[in-house]
Amino acid sequence: MATPTPPAETITALARRYRLELDMGTDGTPAWTLVPGITEFTPKVEPTQQDVTTYDADGWSEQAVTMLAWSIETTLAHRAHPTTGAFNAAQETLRRASMSFGAGSYVRVRYYDRNGAPDAQEGTALVTWEPEGGGPDEVDTIKVTLTGSGPLIEIANPVAGVPAPVNKKGDA
Repeated sequence: MATPTPPAETITALARRYRLELDMGTDGTPAWTLVPGITEFTPKVEPTQQDVTTYDADGWSEQAVTMLAWSIETTLAHRAHPTTGAFNAAQETLRRASMSFGAGSYVRVRYYDRNGAPDAQEGTALVTWEPEGGGPDEVDTIKVTLTGSGPLIEIANPVAGVPAPVNKKGDA
């Protein structure tokens, strides 16, 4: 038996590779705006599976995927302007959508690999905004859940082919 060739992919991807943007456009033209302060980011696609077992399966269970649901769970450091104290506009749009009904409760989002890898998605979602609270020595963080409404569409990565910025010594 031959020894398999080791994979060429030997570097582990970092969780912070994702960037989340919110469409802040008001006239039908997308105006993608960064959602800042992400400290955790978990995109999910969950299938609904149904049993489709027949007598022909010789006693083995068979399943079929009949629906897909997507969501994003993220934690944000609540961002405010250093002079005015005004909260970040993208974060405020998410907060307001979480307390709205009808069309105002939906947001258009996209997320992608900030390094240009072909991992980019876009969709419409409902928002849950949950301040995490804490003691006097803690920062203000918010758990935001974006629950997909309709399809999560694979898109071309908006930064694919764009050279990544070079970090200077001391930059992270």
